[in-house]
Amino acid sequence: MKVASTEIDGRKVFSVSSFNQGISSWLERLPTVWVEGEVTELRRQERWAAVFFTLKDPENGACLAVQMPRGQFDALRLELADGERVHVYGRPELYARRGAFHLRALTIERYGLGAHLLALERLKKRLALEGVFAEEVKRPLPRIPRLIGLVTGNDAAAKRDVLTSISSRFPPANVLVAETYVQGERAARAVEDAMAALCAGGVDVLIIARGGGSFDDLLPFSDERLVRAVRACPVPVVSAIGHEQDVSLVDLAADVRASTPSIAGRLVVPDLAELRAWLERTQLGLHRKARRMCERRAERLARTRERLRQAPLRELERRRTRLEATRAHLHALSPSATLERGYAIVRAGDRLVREPPALGTELAVEVAGGAFPARAG
Repeated sequence: MKVASTEIDGRKVFSVSSFNQGISSWLERLPTVWVEGEVTELRRQERWAAVFFTLKDPENGACLAVQMPRGQFDALRLELADGERVHVYGRPELYARRGAFHLRALTIERYGLGAHLLALERLKKRLALEGVFAEEVKRPLPRIPRLIGLVTGNDAAAKRDVLTSISSRFPPANVLVAETYVQGERAARAVEDAMAALCAGGVDVLIIARGGGSFDDLLPFSDERLVRAVRACPVPVVSAIGHEQDVSLVDLAADVRASTPSIAGRLVVPDLAELRAWLERTQLGLHRKARRMCERRAERLARTRERLRQAPLRELERRRTRLEATRAHLHALSPSATLERGYAIVRAGDRLVREPPALGTELAVEVAGGAFPARAG
């Protein structure tokens, strides 16, 4: 495409539009290329036809604008986030109207994703089948740990965040820190050794903390040996590795996963103010219960004392009633009661007269009012 120019005072002058069109036409002749960089300023909206982000060179900060049709971007299902290193395959373009240069992306791959990601996915499935990530094997964290173990990098911001969070939430907490490699080939074995050393030191809970990084930076935390060491750790493990969207196999094997190191610190200790308030409520509740129990016992003792005081009187009354009934019964059966009903006792000497006596027999007759002599006639 030939770009038109205007001859002015012996100069060939291009309009801005013509100039931009010429550059755009020249760029279209360039081949497609692969460009490596870190994703920043990722912008995606449902109403937009394209996805926009910037590729940044981590070495010197150089930037390149990138555009990709939203349908193609979504079809890749990469779920990219700022800070990830990628390879972008595309063609350089110039938006002639604004003179804005960008790379039109045709496809995107995470850097080093291929073999690493495939092996990682196979390992993840195998460990899941073995139950390494199962929820039922995860252990609860101690409510108030006596000693907290922290595995982190040397002079890492993650270490500062964890310690600050713990000290501000629960100042009496004791933390034993093991600084070790958290990146590179030696990291997985170094973290495992640090965990073993802290457990030997008597910690009640372990935190593994590392700040964000690229996919390669976090690979040690998906090492099979380290994952199994986390699962076999004799104390509960809290993982705080990378950004919230980064999920390593150690995160899946840990008893608790924290999205940030600060949150990990808050998870392992109680809030001292809340704990004191709970203790005060508990103390007050115990005082009230003890007072109510004493009041109930005092009332029960008073009732028992009253029953004991009244028991002899009631027993004496029962026995008096029984005695009166016996006396009345005996009186009803006595001879005097019979005499009072009009009967008499007749004796002939010492013998009771039960048959009519012979004429002239001397008798003694006893009636209710007394006795008198008589003669049978």
